[in-house]
Amino acid sequence: MSLDAIWTSTAGLKATQAAINIVSQNVANAGTAGYVRRTIDTVSTAPGNTGIGVGTVTRSFDAAALKQLRSETAGAAYTSTRSNITAQLDKLYGTPGTSTALDGTFNTFTESLQELTASPTSAAARSTVLSNAATLATQINSAASTVQNLRTGIESQLGTDTAVASSLLQNIASLNSKIQNTTDDSSKADLQDQRDQAINNLSSYMDVSTVDQRDGTVTVLTGSGVTLVDRGNAATLSFDGHGTLDASSSYSTDASKRTVGTITVNTPGGAKIDLGAPGAIRSGSLAAQLELRDVTLPQAQRQLDDLAAGLATSLSNKTVTGTTGTNTVQMDISGIQAGNTLTIPVTFGDGSVRNVTLVASNSATTGVDPALTTDSSGYAQTFDISGGPTTYQASISAALTALSSNAAQKQFKNIPSLTASVSGTSVTFTGGTNTTVSGGSASITVPTGVSDFTTGYPNQTAVFTDGVNTLYTGSVDKGAQLTGFAQRLTVNPVLQSNSSFLTSSGPSDTTTSGARGQAIFTALTSTQQTFSSASGIGGFSAPYHASVAQFTQDIISAQGASASAAKSSDDTQQVALSTAQSRFSTEAGVNIDAEMSNLIALQTAYGANARVLTAARDMLNQLLQI
Repeated sequence: MSLDAIWTSTAGLKATQAAINIVSQNVANAGTAGYVRRTIDTVSTAPGNTGIGVGTVTRSFDAAALKQLRSETAGAAYTSTRSNITAQLDKLYGTPGTSTALDGTFNTFTESLQELTASPTSAAARSTVLSNAATLATQINSAASTVQNLRTGIESQLGTDTAVASSLLQNIASLNSKIQNTTDDSSKADLQDQRDQAINNLSSYMDVSTVDQRDGTVTVLTGSGVTLVDRGNAATLSFDGHGTLDASSSYSTDASKRTVGTITVNTPGGAKIDLGAPGAIRSGSLAAQLELRDVTLPQAQRQLDDLAAGLATSLSNKTVTGTTGTNTVQMDISGIQAGNTLTIPVTFGDGSVRNVTLVASNSATTGVDPALTTDSSGYAQTFDISGGPTTYQASISAALTALSSNAAQKQFKNIPSLTASVSGTSVTFTGGTNTTVSGGSASITVPTGVSDFTTGYPNQTAVFTDGVNTLYTGSVDKGAQLTGFAQRLTVNPVLQSNSSFLTSSGPSDTTTSGARGQAIFTALTSTQQTFSSASGIGGFSAPYHASVAQFTQDIISAQGASASAAKSSDDTQQVALSTAQSRFSTEAGVNIDAEMSNLIALQTAYGANARVLTAARDMLNQLLQI
């Protein structure tokens, strides 16, 4: 019995000592980031449970809580990144209603027009109008430039964050190999802590999931199923940054057309996967940055470009409303310039109504990106005006044929069937099979150049131009003139050098009048303009009709609402992250009070085993003395 007692107590002392060491390790690492509480198992080492031994050291945590923690970490990084950028974007426009806000600057400009109308002989009033117009143009320039600066900053950050994420993947793979080759439980637990911490850090950049393998390693995948780490092998991430971005910089799945950087996964097997494609990364800071760079900020740029275009065309363009007949519409397009549009609403056999848009050009007919028109239906085509009115019949007919062909190739549900006849500068559109013409209009730039202030008096005036010597017409001949126009918007330098054009009574009458000032005011504050759905103002599926003044206010409201929604979403997500962290910490974290209680119990067990060993020793001594 004494020998059994010695064996049992000795084994008990060893097991208790090992457990005390684990408790000590837990207490010592109570404040260590990523440390998971350890426990140790005991096992029977002799028949009848007469012996005890040290089992395995295990990490105590809830796997479901860890999975949720990583998901919420990715979500929080996503919402935080979006909230930060949208808040900066909102600040560009100022506080609505204040004098320095975008709408306040616009209102100051239109108020000075009213003052000029009331005092047309005042040179100071003319000077004030031009000064306020320049201030408005400068504010739009500055806001648009800042939008591109934000995009450029994100482009740079994407490169940095991609490098960090790639380094984390290499680290996870290395830890996988070490864990696979480690037999010491305590050392293995330390490595597993490090690996989990690396995966947690990775989840702040992108949404990831893990699959535990039998050999102790884990496989790491993106939410879309791309394998990033498989045991000891890791993919590498690279980013081909494009430096400074501008309004024309955009993402495309076609590498030859892409003008921004993308994240590429290079797998150990040599495959390359584009993670910059929509949906490839669904959460985390990288997903937010890609969305901000490619969607949110370009839309803000488009809003400013549309505002700049609205300022220019509302003052320089005239709307020609067509005369309708039986399935026909006739309109006079005299004076049409490259970029000007003809819009023909048509009704198809199924009752749907779409706009067929023809854009004047100085080149052969080609399809037009629907985002560049005031309708998003995709029925848009250029027609060549370079040959003059005698060629309009052939060029418009060629455009209509090409438009129908393009619609068929894109497998549109409805294929427009239109024909056109031209007499001089009068064009008549006639509906055909399955297509009924229900009206039509043309938007034509009246001034022939930046120095033309006599044509179209008093209603059309080129107050705002594209740079110092280019009239804005919306041309798509050398790239879309609309793209980046907000950065180039300028007050006509000819008007600045001779402000009398604002108040001359007529083309050849130099006496002062408030008619032109009133016409400019009305065009900006009352006349309805059509803005593309691509700006996101008023919805994403239909053109938006509003005055330039209303559109200005709508931009500020839209950005304010977007920033508010982003902050609210981030606040909610941060609470969710805090909850997930608390849930995981409850199981995996070290509770000092609980560890102290365990230590007291272990000390008691240690003392009991020691007393058994002492008693056995005394019995042996007595036997030896007999």
